Amino acid sequence: QVQLVESGGGLVQAGGSLRLSCAASGRTFSNYAMGWFRQAPGKERERVAAINWSGTSTYYADFLKGRFTISRDNAKNTVILQMNSPKPEDTAVYYCAAANIMGGQYAHWGQGTQVTVSS
Repeated sequence: QVQLVESGGGLVQAGGSLRLSCAASGRTFSNYAMGWFRQAPGKERERVAAINWSGTSTYYADFLKGRFTISRDNAKNTVILQMNSPKPEDTAVYYCAAANIMGGQYAHWGQGTQVTVSS
């Protein structure tokens, strides 16, 4: 089991920046591919970005258009989502999650952190 705790959410103005962190504990963090997901009120959860165990392969949802960056530091057991130029439609609860392989099933989830983007 790996435990995940997100932080860094809050209120940000459109066009600003916000950095979300996910701290992992428990089993070896570098064993897992990591992903960031989000869920807005009344909408289904969607995958935002993902990164493989070594950080050499990443995935981004098309709607991001290069605004967000995912990274990881295996020495610090942390995965980061850097949000640049957020838009009001990015408002959601953001979750980090761990999977055994990139593109696999995400079996471990954090509790989420609220991000609100004001216009």
